[in-house]
Amino acid sequence: MKITIETPKPGKEDEVIIRCAEVDDKLMRLIYALREDERLTGYLEDKIVKLSLKDIYYFEAVDNKIFAYASEETYEIRRKLYELEQDFVHTDFLRISKSAIVNTSKIAYVKPIFNGRFEAKLKNGEKIIISRQYVAELKKKIGI
Repeated sequence: MKITIETPKPGKEDEVIIRCAEVDDKLMRLIYALREDERLTGYLEDKIVKLSLKDIYYFEAVDNKIFAYASEETYEIRRKLYELEQDFVHTDFLRISKSAIVNTSKIAYVKPIFNGRFEAKLKNGEKIIISRQYVAELKKKIGI
């Protein structure tokens, strides 16, 4: 693979051009990493907050509402869980149950528990359960 870095002329916008024979998952992860500053709108009491994806530990559906859990706060997200799953398919986010999507980069460790499920301890100390139908995809995503 050849990598070329050029400095744009003053006043010109930074640009990334990718030339490849095939777009695979590895390349898509790279593209989404370049777009890491992608933001999401969250609602906290009477405030509207722009959230960075890298700050979100997981999303959870509770009583027909979607919440994004960050290290300190919990924000309501006015989107559907399946929409978030589709939008972040090539990122570190992964569906782990019918009601949750986790940021795999925020997982400290996972351990098997009963009935084929896993428990993940997040870097903020929270524990979440991975349903057994999502365990194989989690193992693939985190490389175990």
